[in-house]
Amino acid sequence: MKKSLPLLIGFRYLAAKRRNHFISFISASSMVGMTLGVAVLILVLSVMNGFDQELRERILGMIPHGIIYERGGVQDWHKLAEEVEKFPGVVAAAPLTRLQGMMAYQGRVQGAMVTGIDPEAERRVSILPDHMVEGELSSLTASGFNVVLGEILARRLNLVMGDKVTLMLPEATLSPAGILPRIKRLTVSGIFSVGAELDANLAVIHLADARKLARLAGEAQALRIKTEDLFIAPKLVWQLVSEVDGVYSGSDWTRTHGNLFQAIKMEKTMIGLLLLIIVAVAAFNIIATLVMVVTDKQADIAILRTMGATPRTILQIFMVQGLAIGVVGVALGTVLGIIGALTVSDIIAWIEKISGVQFLNSDVYFISYLPSQLLWSDVAMITSSALVLSFLATIYPAVRASKIQPAEALRYE
Repeated sequence: MKKSLPLLIGFRYLAAKRRNHFISFISASSMVGMTLGVAVLILVLSVMNGFDQELRERILGMIPHGIIYERGGVQDWHKLAEEVEKFPGVVAAAPLTRLQGMMAYQGRVQGAMVTGIDPEAERRVSILPDHMVEGELSSLTASGFNVVLGEILARRLNLVMGDKVTLMLPEATLSPAGILPRIKRLTVSGIFSVGAELDANLAVIHLADARKLARLAGEAQALRIKTEDLFIAPKLVWQLVSEVDGVYSGSDWTRTHGNLFQAIKMEKTMIGLLLLIIVAVAAFNIIATLVMVVTDKQADIAILRTMGATPRTILQIFMVQGLAIGVVGVALGTVLGIIGALTVSDIIAWIEKISGVQFLNSDVYFISYLPSQLLWSDVAMITSSALVLSFLATIYPAVRASKIQPAEALRYE
């Protein structure tokens, strides 16, 4: 019974109706503040995790993890791919040829990154085959001069399956009529959509067609590498360039999209710290609540002391009261945060459908919807941090209560 005394009195003080309604208001606001702080922190970090996941799975699933270049072009990409795939950490390799040009159709012009691929090899290194909206990647055949376009690029040019689009390359051709840009007519044989910025600027053709357009001496411009872990790509590319027979140079995803990845990581950290301030403010309110409760309950504390309660018992009573406020607030916030993190994507999609307003436009942002990924490690970190802050907030008021002398408290009663 003696051990449970602090719990009984602490919870009774928490539930009892106070003469001072302002104390009750501060206590309730502390609990609400803790709830909102924890819930918002879980929700926002889950959204940031969603952006991070989409960056890895969509954009980094489309672009090469690493690229190996050979001067004059890769002469035999099959042989080089076999050699590269023997290295630990390499999942697969595929040929790649890139061209920059302008696509024109019925007076509309758009810039595009034209990429030459081998359709069969591409399936091993890219998520492109899984995101075809119309047509198939296998429609790209050697000398067929077919093209697969991103959905936004096709929409901007008003292209549909079977249309003939004009590709203009910046490299000029000397003719009797003067210097003319190199032009080639391509047939739209497929449309893909990955929900990212690549939908607006990527066009894919067969490797053999890209070789002809680029006038390469080799079979491909470079070899694309897919690694088991994104973060070993820079080191692995350097190792491949150093150890593979021949003279090669390399590049990796950190040089093209590393800044975006770092920006999301930094934003997640900064937003997490800023939102943690909300929890800290709620914890500060717990201090204010307990200080006022101690002042209000001085006579009760003195009576408990005269009945034999030790300073440690008084300390525990008020720590129980403060922790109860924090635990209830953290528990409610955790539940609301988890529910919000699991449903925010559907809620935003529903709001967009009802209002007709798209919050994330893929023309501006690298994805066109609000992603969310709930990580239980984040939930554990947030709840433990909030509980620690709640505990720390109870120390000063509880210590102050334990030092109250019965004679001084009862002098003016």
